[in-house]
Amino acid sequence: MMLGHTTRSLFHVREYAMSSIINAVHTAVSGLNSQSHAFTDLSNNIANSQTTGYKASTTSFEDYVTNNELTNNGQALSDSVVATTRQHNDNQGMVTTSTNSTALAISGNGFFNVVQATGQSNNSTPILGSQQYYTRNGDFSQDKNGYLVNTSGYYLEGYNVNSSTGTLGTSLSPIQVPSTVAFQPTESTKLTMTGQVGSSATSTGGSATTSATAYDSKGNAQTVSLDWTQVDATTWTVSNPNNPTNTATVKFDASSGAIASVNGQSQSTGSAASFEYEGSPQNMTVSLGTIGYTNGVSITTDGSTPSGVTTVSDSVTSGTFSGISMQTDGSVMATFDNGYSQLVAKIPLTTFADPNGLSPQNGQAYTATSQSGSPQVNAVNTNGAGTLTTGSIEESTSDLTGDLSKLIVAQQAYGANTKVVSTADQLLQTTLAMIQ
Repeated sequence: MMLGHTTRSLFHVREYAMSSIINAVHTAVSGLNSQSHAFTDLSNNIANSQTTGYKASTTSFEDYVTNNELTNNGQALSDSVVATTRQHNDNQGMVTTSTNSTALAISGNGFFNVVQATGQSNNSTPILGSQQYYTRNGDFSQDKNGYLVNTSGYYLEGYNVNSSTGTLGTSLSPIQVPSTVAFQPTESTKLTMTGQVGSSATSTGGSATTSATAYDSKGNAQTVSLDWTQVDATTWTVSNPNNPTNTATVKFDASSGAIASVNGQSQSTGSAASFEYEGSPQNMTVSLGTIGYTNGVSITTDGSTPSGVTTVSDSVTSGTFSGISMQTDGSVMATFDNGYSQLVAKIPLTTFADPNGLSPQNGQAYTATSQSGSPQVNAVNTNGAGTLTTGSIEESTSDLTGDLSKLIVAQQAYGANTKVVSTADQLLQTTLAMIQ
C-alpha cells in the first residue's frame, strides 16, 4: 500500500513538473520568435541607415497572460511574449545638402503625394497608376519624359499650370515639364514710343494713331492703341481711345522738335517724359522720350514729312527652355535662356492625424489606413504642413550606434532563450526517468 501511494505521488510530481517545463519551453520559444522579430527590425534599420527619407522603427514587447492548471488562488501566469513593430513616421530626419538641385526635404509634418508607373505605352512613356502613395523621399529628378521621379521610382504629384489658360489646376496630377515647354510672354508694364508725330509747319488739325501688342499676367496678347491729336504748331495730346479721361498734353520745342513738357509740368533737360496709361489689359507707363532730346517722340521743324510713331511693349516674348528649379513654397519653375523663370506646377504636402498608422510599402512609401486618418492636402507651411528646403534631402532616422547596441542585447536574449530550451530538454529527460 505504501509503495502504491508513493508511486501515485511520483506520477503527480512528474505530471506537474512536465507541465511546468513544457510551459517554460513554450515561453522560451515565444522569446526566440520575439527576439528574431526584434533582430529583423534592427537589421532593417541598420540596412537603411543611408536610405533617403527612411523612418526607423522600434520593437515593442508584451507578455501574454494565460490561466492553466498551474494557476493557484486565481493568480495568472505570464507564459509567452509577443513582439510588434512600431513605426515612427513622425520622427524628423536630418536635412542635408544634396548635389541634386531638384531634391526637396520636408521639415515638419507632411508627405509628398506620389504615384507609381504600372507599365509603358508604345512610345515608352509611363502609364501611371491611380493608387495614391505618400513618401518623405524627396530626391526627385526629371526622367526622359520630363516627369519628376524620386530614387524609389515614384512620380511626384502637384497642381499643374494649364498651358492654355495659365491658371493653376485644382486637382493633383503627376508633374511633367517637357523640354518643349513654351515661354509665356511676360506681363507688359511699359510702352515705349519713338518717331515723329507731326511737324511744326502745321498749325493744327494733325492726327495719328499708334498701336502695340501688350500682354497680361497670363501671357495673353491684346492690342493697345493711342491717339495723337494736334492742338497747335508745337502742342499735341496723346490719349487712350477707350478712356477719354486718360490723356496727356505734350509740348514740343519749336526749334529742335524735342519734347519740352508733359501736362505743363516744368522738367529739367534729360528727365523722363511719360504718362500713365489706364485700361486693358492693365495699367502701364507710356514712355514718350526724354525732355530736351529727340530720342523718343518728336516733331519735324523743317516742314518735312514726319516718319510716324512706333510703340513697343517691354514684354519678353521668346525664350528657350533650359531646365527647372524648385522653390521653398513648393513652386516648380521652368527656367529659360533669357534669364526668366515661370511657374509650371505647385507642390502641396499631405498630412495625417496619425502618420504612424500609415501602411508601409516598398521604397519608403505609404498608403493611408483607417488608423492614419484621411489625407489632408495643404499648401507648404500651411495648416500644420511642414516647410521645404531645396537642393536638400532628409536623411534616414536610423540611429546606427543605438541599433548596434540593441542588436547585442537581442543576441544575448536570443541565446538565453535557447539555453532555456536546452535546459528544459534536460529536465524533461530527468523527469521522465524519475520512476523508471
